[in-house]
Amino acid sequence: MQDLGHVVVAAPDQEYSGSGAGVGTLHIAHPEVHEVSIDGVDEAWSVTGAPALCVMFAGLGVFGSEPFDLVVAGINPGANVGRSIYHSGTIGACLTARNGGVSGVAVSQAVDNWGVEGQGFDDMLDSQLWDTAGAVAANFVGGFIADLPTEAEVVNINVPNAPLADLRGWRRTEVGRPPARAMGTARREPKEGHQRAYKIKMSWGEPAVLPEHIDGGAVMHGWVSVSYLDRIESVDSHSPAGKRAEAALDDLLG
Repeated sequence: MQDLGHVVVAAPDQEYSGSGAGVGTLHIAHPEVHEVSIDGVDEAWSVTGAPALCVMFAGLGVFGSEPFDLVVAGINPGANVGRSIYHSGTIGACLTARNGGVSGVAVSQAVDNWGVEGQGFDDMLDSQLWDTAGAVAANFVGGFIADLPTEAEVVNINVPNAPLADLRGWRRTEVGRPPARAMGTARREPKEGHQRAYKIKMSWGEPAVLPEHIDGGAVMHGWVSVSYLDRIESVDSHSPAGKRAEAALDDLLG
């Protein structure tokens, strides 16, 4: 994003995958922000809270009085597709931005074995080709900000974990129901030394075979998936900004 405008990074101080658009119990948590250094970034902040809280604080001027024009969230490790969009902290940040009248672009990248419910575990990340998702995000956002929509939109972009040259292109997709890989089972196990307390033993299902016209299936078949979340049942981009951004992906991916 550095080549596209003034960038301020605000990110949680720890893992908040699955937090959705939650901000926590603010009167109990007493959140803090801390200045941090990131190579190549002029201003960066660590927040003791979820992605949505980062956006809320930005809207309230915590990171400076100048209003921000766009939220770009991610790159999330794990494809945020299907029902995982309801639980995604990455998408939750963009929904919070839209609630304040600002558009958001959520960017996620598939991981080895597809993760679980949109989350990539640490041992899945060694082979991530982050530059691919970075290039896709930069081209889409570059087109999107040329004339931002007057009515805030949320765009959900999901990118295969593959070299840029190997991508088949991009598709405008519907939001499907299942994620690429879901939780398989969950059951109680007694917690040793505690009465009436249980640990939850979980297992992960196998990757599903999904059709290409939905978000998860497109990514599984090598396409960049672009979904507009303000009208979940629609696959249409309905602003000049979206169409320009899609044209930028055409230039990048063919």
